[in-house]
Amino acid sequence: MLSRLSLLSAVLVIGLGASPGMAEPKTAAFFGLLFINTTLSETSEEEQARMQMVEARLVEGLESSGKYQLVDIDPVEPKTRIYSNMSNCNGCDTDLANELGADVAITGEVQKTSNLILGMSIYIRDAKTGALVAGGSADMRGNNDAIWLRTVNWILKNRLLNE
Repeated sequence: MLSRLSLLSAVLVIGLGASPGMAEPKTAAFFGLLFINTTLSETSEEEQARMQMVEARLVEGLESSGKYQLVDIDPVEPKTRIYSNMSNCNGCDTDLANELGADVAITGEVQKTSNLILGMSIYIRDAKTGALVAGGSADMRGNNDAIWLRTVNWILKNRLLNE
C-alpha cells in the first residue's frame, strides 16, 4: 500500500511541477519568405542563396525553441502559387494553414531598397482567427550573409520567441 501511495505522490508531484513553458508546440505552416526587390538590378544568386539560408535559420530557430513544430505544406503547395505574396493575400496564409490542420501560419518578406537598405519582416498568425500571434521587423544596413543572419536571429530572439 505504501509503494502505491509513493508512486501516486510521485506522479502528482511530477504532473503539478510541469511548468507552462513545457506546453505542446504549436503546429506551424511555414510558407516561406518572399524577396521583394525594388531596385533596378536583378536579384543576384547570392541573394537567392541568402533567402534559403535565412529560411533555414528561421525554421531551425522556431523548432529548436520547442514552441513550434512545422507541418508539411506539400498538400496545399499548388494553391500557394496563386498568390504573389503569402504575407499580404487577405488571409490566404491562414486559410491554407487551417486546411492543413496547423495552429499558425508563418510568412514574411525581405525587401531590398538598395544594396545598403533592406528590411526583413516575419509574421505568425493564428490559423483560425487570422490574428497576429507574433511578428517582427528589422532594417538591415548592408547586403551580406552576416547581416542577414544577424537580422533573422534578432527577430527570433527579440520578437518571435520573446516571452
